[in-house]
Amino acid sequence: MLQYLPYFRENGIEVKVHHLLDDRYLKTLYDKKKRVLNTIFLAYLGRLFQLLKSKQYDLLWIEKELFPMLPAWFEQLIRFLGIPYVVDYDDAVFHNYDLHPNKWVRKILGMKIDRVMKNSSLVVAGNDYLATRARRAGATQVEIFPTVIDINRYQLAQKESDFFFTVGWIGSLSTAEYLLDIRSALVEIGKRDKTMLCIVGAKDVEIQGITTQEKIWTEKTEVNDISSFDIGIMPLRNNSWDRGKCGYKLIQYMACGKPVVASPVGVNNQIVEHGVNGFLAETELEWIEALRTLRDNPELRAKMGAAARKKVIEKYTIQKISPELLSQMRQVKNKSHLR
Repeated sequence: MLQYLPYFRENGIEVKVHHLLDDRYLKTLYDKKKRVLNTIFLAYLGRLFQLLKSKQYDLLWIEKELFPMLPAWFEQLIRFLGIPYVVDYDDAVFHNYDLHPNKWVRKILGMKIDRVMKNSSLVVAGNDYLATRARRAGATQVEIFPTVIDINRYQLAQKESDFFFTVGWIGSLSTAEYLLDIRSALVEIGKRDKTMLCIVGAKDVEIQGITTQEKIWTEKTEVNDISSFDIGIMPLRNNSWDRGKCGYKLIQYMACGKPVVASPVGVNNQIVEHGVNGFLAETELEWIEALRTLRDNPELRAKMGAAARKKVIEKYTIQKISPELLSQMRQVKNKSHLR
């Protein structure tokens, strides 16, 4: 969402950003310190203080929910006070509750996100799966806006070295487990010399049998890191949570002119055109064949990479989506003033 802000401001929209959790929380979480609950408690107090001033705004944009693991009291209160809000989803966060292992969480919070959606003036959904849930919840208005990138950040760059054929993945500690699902395919492709798996954003991912490089993720270096890949991969599992994902890493790879290999799950089927800008692979044999084909055909990689970037420019950039999103937000604001 933050990447839209310069465009909004250029078009006369005053924007104030209030994070729930900041970098201190992430540092505490990743360092596995014991005081993470204190950080969360203070963050919740800060958000409550900000909500007391919400009447001064024409429109609130809520990322997913106001207070995770609490009922939708505050979203309902905002609706009661007549303050319009837009709620944005690029993950199936409702499954954090309705599929939670604890039966009391399922019972108390299972329909929470549905209530948040229903009370909103607009639900912005990143794919059909999320939009369908919002419509079933009774949301007044639901619009699908895909996950996008700023194409100006993703300039094509020459790979520094061709010594390794580099299979790249970017993500976080929580999603690195997907790499283990295709371990056998990665090991098979790694039997050939000068083949490497580059992991950006996670560490201590143990895949014996393929040369592995791990890099710390930073916003400043992520584009250069992706540019060092030959191809990008996005393995997923065909479950409810993964069907709600919006393919951000695929779009990042493709913006850098990299062909991709991805599981045929959810929105991946729309982003990846099999045999054109990459391959969809479900079984171990399909993963091995896709990786091997791209490894052994530099000309095909270049052709698919060009097609990949072309598709991103046409469909998945803030330059493309910003005017449409701003128009929707203005309509929500105007409708609220007519009530």
